Amino acid sequence: MPHRDHAPTGAPCWVDLMTSDPDASRVFYGDLFGWTSEVNDDFGGYINFAKDGVLVAGGMKNRGEAPFDLWSVYLATDDAQATFDAAVARGSTEELAPMPVGDLGVMAFVWDPGQGRVGIWQPDEHRGFGVYDEPGTPGWFELHTRAYDATVAFYRDVFHWDAHTMSDAPEFRYTTLGEGDGALAGIMDATNFGPPAETPGWSVYFRVADTDAALAQTVALGGTVVLEAEDTPYGRLAVALDCTGATFKLVGRS
Repeated sequence: MPHRDHAPTGAPCWVDLMTSDPDASRVFYGDLFGWTSEVNDDFGGYINFAKDGVLVAGGMKNRGEAPFDLWSVYLATDDAQATFDAAVARGSTEELAPMPVGDLGVMAFVWDPGQGRVGIWQPDEHRGFGVYDEPGTPGWFELHTRAYDATVAFYRDVFHWDAHTMSDAPEFRYTTLGEGDGALAGIMDATNFGPPAETPGWSVYFRVADTDAALAQTVALGGTVVLEAEDTPYGRLAVALDCTGATFKLVGRS
């Protein structure tokens, strides 16, 4: 498994779920990905999900802070205040100013130029997910935006991305953090994809051994298929809603 004890600067380091039904979500993801979960009452009932004893994701009750249930992506920084200030200086809308989370770290949220919501995490005792890109763990992180050029510049300048253009064809514009097998996240120009009203933002692909089997299990557990499994150069991909309507994506081997 690709284990790590800290994430590179600007890389996705944590994901968490805002859910209207934490108990149902714990059962859903436990059955789907083989996660165990624990509730931390010291932090408002925050859920820690683990795979084989290693932290992979979190969760919290959606008490109306968000209009719908969703997964959030956090990017790593060694100075949350400086990253937050850099985002605001570049016109970002402030959602949550840097806030210490006990001795775990410092968190914040900002909005990028394409109105993608992204978390900032400065780790202390909580270093983020300890394993990724293995079955049952976060496998890829992708931002869809309709302000592609400004958004790529934002992540390069604010989060110090080593940005690489993977494709710049009119029908497919895509930039990655890092390149090749070392890429850690991607930004896609979504101008020509999806309905105009579709909300831009970050999404999480969870790695699975068999995309079709995972999609069938999603439905059996009360989820919904959004996009059926499809072979691509990047794996067999699918999009689904979980049991409370939060969007997540699956990636398996083609």
